[in-house]
Parts: sequence; structure tokens; C-alpha cells
Amino acid sequence: MRMYDIIEKKRDGEILTNDEIQFFIDGYTNGEIPDYQVSALLMAVYFQDMTAEERAQLTTAMVNSGDQIDLSAISGIKVDKHSTGGVGDTTTLILAPLVASLGVPVAKMSGRGLGHTGGTIDKLEAVPGFHVEITSEEFVSLVNKNKVSVIGQTGNLTPADKKLYSLRDVTATVNSIPLIASSIMSKKIASGADAIVLDVKTGAGAFMKELDEAKNLASAMVSIGNRVGRNTMAVISDMSQPLGNAIGNALEVKEAIDTLQGKGPKDLTELCLTLGSQMVLLAGKAESLDEARNRLIENLNNGKALEQFKTFLESQGGDSRVADNPESLPQAANQVELPAKTSGNVSDMIADDIGTAAMMLGAGRATKDSKIDLAVGIVLHKKIGDTVKEGESLLTIHANQEDVNNVQEKLYASITISKESVEPQPLIYDIITK
Repeated sequence: MRMYDIIEKKRDGEILTNDEIQFFIDGYTNGEIPDYQVSALLMAVYFQDMTAEERAQLTTAMVNSGDQIDLSAISGIKVDKHSTGGVGDTTTLILAPLVASLGVPVAKMSGRGLGHTGGTIDKLEAVPGFHVEITSEEFVSLVNKNKVSVIGQTGNLTPADKKLYSLRDVTATVNSIPLIASSIMSKKIASGADAIVLDVKTGAGAFMKELDEAKNLASAMVSIGNRVGRNTMAVISDMSQPLGNAIGNALEVKEAIDTLQGKGPKDLTELCLTLGSQMVLLAGKAESLDEARNRLIENLNNGKALEQFKTFLESQGGDSRVADNPESLPQAANQVELPAKTSGNVSDMIADDIGTAAMMLGAGRATKDSKIDLAVGIVLHKKIGDTVKEGESLLTIHANQEDVNNVQEKLYASITISKESVEPQPLIYDIITK
């Protein structure tokens, strides 16, 4: 078998066999096939696409290129949740304890983030003492005992994906549905979950800006998951504006605590209930989505979800007292209001640019070596559709720097106020199942 023939075959729009895909992944992972040949194949895939079977086989080959997490020692159906990312996306911090409070085992592998804010682990480390450096045995034990644990991603999970992504990044082949879908799903499948709930974002603050693109990606990932034996579904949700009100690590932890107390922002709470209901249903802990949702709401209101969060923090060294006293989380030295320059209705918020403003404060990483300031960020007081008066605060900037003029300019350019009344985009656009 020759890589040249595989490139030629896909270039001409033909379907690759399982053996050909396995040969390409094995050879590239082992260093036997050079970058220039793989670049050519990636470009052929970009233009010619892949069938559902090819996508599933590519994903499986990537999974088999490295370690796989064995969660078989954890009792029950393990359900994982993955979001394609956005601004103010705090759902994991809420969903993990909330869903676990109904007896669903949540064995979560998360990473650190590049971009607007840190990843889930960075956010959790805003809690004094919390750590993710635990052994696999401790991880399994904690999930069996408490139904929830979060650890960092293993170094040798899907090495083929790491190599391919680096190459896609420099060959203009990132925006390819089969390549994106196989990349995401290979990591989820290698992480060992029995069922997977996907939150696919669309809008200005999402990777997939257009709804049709988001639907195509969601359908591709659901198809892959179900073809390789994982019960998979997707929710397509809005990211035309930040989710919730808080953007920044400690600020998002505080908002997660508010939500677990039943006092969170309406959009963040609704998305967590939608995703959580699907997770509970897939885990077999409810007969219907309505039953799952009602039980989740009950645990938000009766304090069980918050108690589960405290147990989760304590079990990994965190100070659970932050759940009752969020002011003990890292605090920025300065709080600066951003007053509206005119009266009217908020008609547009460029989520990406608001996230960039938070990163300018130090809330996120521009490069892997950037140091995150866990205390800083932005808290929104107005969202799309809200009425605002001239001089009223649109948001609060939490900063440890004295001069925030450039951040203010970025934020003013990101928020549009108009005289006409405006309806926000729907929060949930579609739900895709097998």
C-alpha cells in the first residue's frame, strides 16, 4: 500500500477503505509518512469530503493511535458532555454536580484553555486548594463514591489527532466537517464515556458562525458516535452573545454557584437544564426528558445540587466554603463600570470581541505560555433585547491593571444600542439524535 495511491484516490473523489485510512493514520503517527503527503490528503478531504463510514473509520483509527481511558470499573452508564466552545460557557461547572446529584456518574476529562478565558480546569483552580493531579485509580474511586470527578487530559490521548491538528492549522484545512468531527469525537470516545451529549454552538462567538454549518457538524459527530457504539446526540445552541453574564475564571465560578442555587442567569440555567436532561435520559435515570428536567429543577431548588458541588470540591482538595462565600474567590483590585453612551435597546453584542476584551485583561491565554489572572474579567448587566438608559452601566470590568481604556474601547465597539426594540436569537436552535 502506498500513500501516493491513497492521496490520488481521495483527490478523485473515491471512497477510502478502512485499511487505507488505518495505514495513513498509523504511518503518520509513527513518523513513517511525511507531512507533505498528509497535507495533500487533508486538502483532498477538504474538497472531496468523506462518507459517514469513512468519518467513523478515521475517528476509530485516531482513537486507536494512543491511550484509551477504561471506565468499566465505574458502575452505571457514564455520560460525557462536550461543548464546541464560546464566551462565558460555564456549563461544565454546573452540569457535572447537577447531573451527578441524580446519581449519573460524571467522569470528566477537561483541559486548559487557549482564548478568551481558561478551560474548565483553570476555572476550577480559582477555588483555593482544588487540584486535578490525581491517579486514574483515585479518579475511578471518586466517581464511584461521589458520582463526579474532573481530571486533566492524559498526555497520550489520540496522538494522531494532535499531529493532524497541528498540520491542519498551517495548511488551511481546519474548516473541514469530517476533520473537525473526527478530531472532537476521537477525544470523546478515547475518554471512555458510554454516551455523549454535544453542545454545538453557532453565532458570532462560535467556531461555526452559520446555523447550517453547525447543523452539519452536529449531524456528523452524532453519526460518528452512534456508528462506533456510543449513544450520541447534539443540542445546537446560540452563541451570538456571551452565555450568562460572567466572562472570566473566578467570576464564572461564582456564576456557577449562583446557578446551582437556582439564582443563575436565565439563558445559562436553561441551557444546563436542556443538556442535563439529555444526559440524565441517556444514563437511564429518567423515563422522559420532562421527568429528567423536573428532577434537575428540584435539585437546584432543594440544595442537593449545591451540596454535590461542595462534595466534589472537597474530594479534590478544594475549599468548599466558597459555595457559601463566593467572595473568598480571587478578587480583582479594580471594578470599572462601562456606562451607555445613549439610551435605547441593546441590539447586538459581538461575543468574540467581548471575549477578546476579557483576554486583554488577562482572563485568557493568547499563547500556551500565557499566565492567566484568575480574578479578572467582565460581568454583563445588559444582554440583547434589554432596554438601557444613557449613563446606565452596561457591564463591570474587573481588572488588576489601572488603565483599561483600550479594553473599554474594545467593549464599546462590541455593543450596539439602537432605538428599535430587538428580540434576541433563540437559545436552542435544534436537537439532533440518531
